[in-house]
Amino acid sequence: MTITILVDADACPVKDEVYRVADRFKAQVRIVSNSPFRIPDSPRVKRVVVDDGFDAADDWIAEHADARSVVITADILLAERCLKAGAAVIAHNGKPFDATSIGSAIATRAILEDLRAGMDGATGFGAGGPPPFSKADRSRFLQELDRVLGKLSRE
Repeated sequence: MTITILVDADACPVKDEVYRVADRFKAQVRIVSNSPFRIPDSPRVKRVVVDDGFDAADDWIAEHADARSVVITADILLAERCLKAGAAVIAHNGKPFDATSIGSAIATRAILEDLRAGMDGATGFGAGGPPPFSKADRSRFLQELDRVLGKLSRE
């Protein structure tokens, strides 16, 4: 049975890595976004452009996620929806979301949202935003995606 990687593509720094690893495992890839992205010329890679509606890309991904899917996203609420659908979920930095970690991630998100609401313009990550994406993040992502696809391909 086919494995499909669903990528929440807006602001995703690891699309090229997804293409490389997916090719090794012969996995399908869906690049889901509100605007078109350049994708490799491959019959297994498809671009899905959704409308500009709030959470339209998230809704499409959540509706198509299942036990043979790997979802790539940094969106905690989308991760929760996809986990409930049985999908494996990996953040851009390679950290997997799972049933154990998602609850604390959602709680932390809610706390940061409350803090931001009380501190006009604060991001929750200090003045500079989230930490920059690093080589270690990219390496961790590649290892985790390889691990998850290997596991799914043996099932």
